[in-house]
Amino acid sequence: MGLTYMPETNRIEYKQKLTGDLGLVEQLGSGVPRILDVYSRDCFTFSDNFLRMAFPSPEMDYSRDTPQVTPHDTPHVDQLIKVLEGDMSRDEILEALDLSDRKNLREDYLNLAFAAKLIEYTLPDKPKSKHQKYRLTEKGKAYKKIL
Repeated sequence: MGLTYMPETNRIEYKQKLTGDLGLVEQLGSGVPRILDVYSRDCFTFSDNFLRMAFPSPEMDYSRDTPQVTPHDTPHVDQLIKVLEGDMSRDEILEALDLSDRKNLREDYLNLAFAAKLIEYTLPDKPKSKHQKYRLTEKGKAYKKIL
């Protein structure tokens, strides 16, 4: 079963029939321009038959002195790094970030910062201790200076 070419006008009409809303159809093709707002055109390779997208990894480049954090991760990690002063408890971090949801803090802030090796536990052998606190690593301190 081969693919057939559908002219752009037919695709718009087809999408409109599916959704019943021309406004929604206008948004359906906006993905690539929004991606280009964040990533450079170097991430895309075009050919006659396909489009290849290769985005930078969110992992650290450990060969360098400063962490490499992708734009996707940067806002939450940056906020955390900026407010982290000395050893801070989870509740102190929640207050400093003006957050109330511990799960959100863990998933959107702490886990990303741990993965990038920007923060560490003060009690590494007891990660679930009620006395657990968090602090910047040397890489985290270097990154904070950049911010």
